[in-house]
Amino acid sequence: MANFGIRKLALSNPATYAFRAAGKLAVGAESILDHLQLHRSLADAVSHAVFAVGSTSRHLRNRTVLEPEEGVRRLVLNSERGPVALVLGGEKRGLSDEELGCCQEVIRIPTSSAQPSMNVAQAAAVLLYLWQQQQRVGTLSKKMRAGAKLELVQRLEALMGEVLLDTGFLNPQSPKRTLRVLIDSLSRKGLSQREAEMWVAAFRQLRRAVNLGSPGH
Repeated sequence: MANFGIRKLALSNPATYAFRAAGKLAVGAESILDHLQLHRSLADAVSHAVFAVGSTSRHLRNRTVLEPEEGVRRLVLNSERGPVALVLGGEKRGLSDEELGCCQEVIRIPTSSAQPSMNVAQAAAVLLYLWQQQQRVGTLSKKMRAGAKLELVQRLEALMGEVLLDTGFLNPQSPKRTLRVLIDSLSRKGLSQREAEMWVAAFRQLRRAVNLGSPGH
């Protein structure tokens, strides 16, 4: 991170809180550890961001996995809308499907089949180098609207799921896949904070109407 000028590090549900030993290895990067942020979940860690890209070494069945250059390009582009997050998992298990669900895009660094998994520090170095290069070539070419915080997008997704389940639109046995398609279609061009607030207000009104129309109301 220090090599490429990135200063903000956040950990979600870390396996250890013994960070003093890490300070001995962070020569020249002590200030990053000094300002380390801790969160109980990944959703909390990225809630302030408007866009998040997760990394994986797996081949995902039901989700597009981008080349690193394209994923980082989109990350840099969205950084003009507000804070963005690059998400890396632990070396043993990586990011779960649920954790990748907190990210708008997923990237995979191509590696040899003989050793498909990378050390997390090496993966971070590759991706942050691409970040630096994308900024140098001027990826940010147009002014974009302030983006919706992921905390608000997560609230919208929960409301949509609740209402669409109650109305019978979603299959209660497997609602997440259809719901993810709907959320992705809204987020693809970059929801502004105001647009996300309007969608939340609309689904709150729909929830009230559904509840009023239910038996017993």
